[in-house]
Amino acid sequence: MFNGKTRPLALADFLIEAQVLLTTAEECLSHLKLIHDDEDAINCMLGTLSKLERRAKALAITPVAGFCRALRALLKQANSLGTLRDKTVATLRDCFSLLAWQVELIDLKTGQLVLDDTEQVMLIATFAAQIGAPSGPPVANE
Repeated sequence: MFNGKTRPLALADFLIEAQVLLTTAEECLSHLKLIHDDEDAINCMLGTLSKLERRAKALAITPVAGFCRALRALLKQANSLGTLRDKTVATLRDCFSLLAWQVELIDLKTGQLVLDDTEQVMLIATFAAQIGAPSGPPVANE
């Protein structure tokens, strides 16, 4: 539950910023679909995920923060291995779609996101397999 008035304002700010960040990430994904090794697009997504993770973590929205952390780690790995291809970009798009859906499901009164993380785990495992990672980093909460 929220205490005082600053936390609801912080949540409202987060929700607006998250939508902007996720829109930016979608634009970067469009660039990656055309040019798989577009460093600017990759760096944009890494920065977007990092910022979204920090903001979600500060508000204790751990499912979003953990998912962003896992995606960022795998995206860094994919970039260094040069394994961003059509299937991987499509999976990354699915991950961002799930993130957007999760942001929409955050309870405006409590700031909580209660969900089954099965889809997150599945997408992370798929992404990890596509880039040749031994296993995905943990999605779960800190």
